[in-house]
Amino acid sequence: MSVADLIKAEDKTAFSFELLPPLKGNSIDKVFYTIDQLKEFNPLYINITSHRDEMVYKDVKSGLFERRVARKRPGTVAVAASIQHRYGIKVVPHIICSGFTKSETEYALIDLNFLGIHDVLLLRGDNAHRDKYFKPEEEGNNYAIDLVHQVNELNTGQFLDGTLLDAFETPFGYGVAGYPEKHEEAPNLDSDLFWLKKKVDAGAEYIVTQMFFDNAKYFDFVDRCRAIGIKVPIIPGLKPITLMNQLTVLPKIFHVDIPEAFAHEIRKCKDNDEVKQVGVEWCIQQSKELMDRGVPLLHFYTMMATNSTRKVAEAIF
Repeated sequence: MSVADLIKAEDKTAFSFELLPPLKGNSIDKVFYTIDQLKEFNPLYINITSHRDEMVYKDVKSGLFERRVARKRPGTVAVAASIQHRYGIKVVPHIICSGFTKSETEYALIDLNFLGIHDVLLLRGDNAHRDKYFKPEEEGNNYAIDLVHQVNELNTGQFLDGTLLDAFETPFGYGVAGYPEKHEEAPNLDSDLFWLKKKVDAGAEYIVTQMFFDNAKYFDFVDRCRAIGIKVPIIPGLKPITLMNQLTVLPKIFHVDIPEAFAHEIRKCKDNDEVKQVGVEWCIQQSKELMDRGVPLLHFYTMMATNSTRKVAEAIF
């Protein structure tokens, strides 16, 4: 069953979460630790993020710098296969435009098909570290809608080199991202929703939202989606705040607002232990309200928040 089928089959709010592959040189044990802490809550699936190579600059003699390409995390396909093999839980690797050519994307999808992994999340991805604006790779995809079209063509047996083969026995199912507070580059939310609907009309089976801390923004986003004919499940993305500096870091990186009532409670904290408790309590309140409104699934961004996510899950599932 695809992720979309699993969501439709649930008769109550389900649970899922997202993982980052470990940094280069580290073992997968941290990934396994997170899963071991959360598997008792029966995750419907586990997302695995994908990351582009980065340019780094190394000091050389005479005050010059040498530019080198560095990959900071291992491949998402390998991590996804390891998780599926060890736990038997459905995995949903991210497929991104950023840092990858169409050919590299095709080979990743071919590998996933070979491994029996047929659910992906299609995203444009972030800018390169030193780029102010997004720049696709030469012969790469520009936008997530381009990834949608590439996956659709591959599902029917159309390869980039013009080769035509039998369609995959199990075609890829996929979700896309939604932004309750709009994507940072969109001129307005209506424009953002226009392109989101294009992706859904082209075949996206569900939407996972960027993290948010004000449920009213999620509910308004869902209402706007429904009003323009987007009928697929819209999965809310949540993150328990765990560090004082996230009060400024998260809005800067993810372009989300933190409600003043929440920010006020965080500012009163004496240390990060108190911040974690406040973050858990806020996330529990968010989760309960969302569940009362009948959301099909709660999706948690676990980055640096495994123990907090567990406390939230213990309180609501």
